Amino acid sequence: MIWPSVRVEEIAADGRSAIAIGPFGSRMKADCYSAVGVPVIRGMNISQGRGFVGDFVFIPDELADTMLACNVYAGDLVFPHRGAIGEVGIVPDEGKQRFMLSTSLMKLSVDVSRVEPLYVYYFFKSRLGRHELLKNASQVGTPGIATPLTSLKGIELPLPPLDEQRAIASVLGSLDDKIELNRRMNRTLEQMAAAIFKAWFVDFEPVRAKASGAACFPGMPQPVFDALPATFADSELGPIPEGWEVKRLKDAARLTMGQSPKSEFYNTSGDGLPFHQGVTNYGERFPTHKTFCTVQNRLAEPGDILFSVRAPVGRINVADERLIVGRGLAAIRHNHGWQSFMLYALKHQFAEEDSIGDGTIFTAVTKKDMEGIRLIEPNEAVGLGYEKLASAIDQQIGLNDRESRTLAETRDALLPKLLSGEVRVSQTVGVV
Repeated sequence: MIWPSVRVEEIAADGRSAIAIGPFGSRMKADCYSAVGVPVIRGMNISQGRGFVGDFVFIPDELADTMLACNVYAGDLVFPHRGAIGEVGIVPDEGKQRFMLSTSLMKLSVDVSRVEPLYVYYFFKSRLGRHELLKNASQVGTPGIATPLTSLKGIELPLPPLDEQRAIASVLGSLDDKIELNRRMNRTLEQMAAAIFKAWFVDFEPVRAKASGAACFPGMPQPVFDALPATFADSELGPIPEGWEVKRLKDAARLTMGQSPKSEFYNTSGDGLPFHQGVTNYGERFPTHKTFCTVQNRLAEPGDILFSVRAPVGRINVADERLIVGRGLAAIRHNHGWQSFMLYALKHQFAEEDSIGDGTIFTAVTKKDMEGIRLIEPNEAVGLGYEKLASAIDQQIGLNDRESRTLAETRDALLPKLLSGEVRVSQTVGVV
């Protein structure tokens, strides 16, 4: 079954503002922003999934009322016409009455009597849809589309019957829902592990409780609590539990500073090992492998912490397989195998990118800088106790991430086949 094609302008809702561009910059400068009001969607808020990410800025309702053509509502699609061209977002139905386009975005409101908005969203997430968005873009300087609305209106897409559109959107949406659920679960799990780390090794709550006469501490296994000291000693970082140490990273871990082979050894065909020399392909926990290298120079092993040593300094991922690290990264492995302990220690110190825990700002760090990072190391029983708790959490995060990657591969394989009519929804039973 080959679906008939229609132009975007043929499926737009009634009204002149169904296809519209964001306001001129002079109408919505930064000094127009307010603490509350109508959230403004910017390019940075458009994610790989359906939901928006990052922080919003706001403008007053009265200002948004003067630019009604630039208001967007649940089901409206938004596209960058400058910057991240090829991306697409869809306004969620999460209780917010409206959003506002930024100056770098354009929108499409579809005729919902003929078209399922989520179906159109998935068309633009496909390779064909992304190509259509990109084909009129200039790559000179900041990428941009010279005539963005004309280009958008003329894009052609396959249009099955409405019931089939809804079924396609439901199948693909179910896969994305599972991916989003895993993402949220992983974020919650990481917050739990980080909160335990802060309580035990930053605020020293269990030690303070023991010093006050407590016989146990909530969430801490009793043998671990029994191994805690009940007093503090002075250190170069201030009072720390008696018997614990302040160590330099060079004494606590194996540090591998990246080194980039010549670009002639890079490829995108999967030949060799995955290669990373910056944060471009970082994920929330694990990187996506898009570039490979046939020269195995500086290596990270599975589970090694990948630490960015160039701006943004301190951004962290974890190697999910053996890979090559280029000059923008370092690989870190704790000498005792306490990888979860090391991960959350570094995440705490570099909670603010480019700034080590003492507040010093860096645009890049050297091997000497890295080696000098100071860490508190507990006695063995307490360190092992935390590692057992946190590594179980991290293992679940890894399982969730692998499931999400499999789901994304399934979605991406189904997407063009469903849109073209090559595969019908009835043939996908059991996929989700």
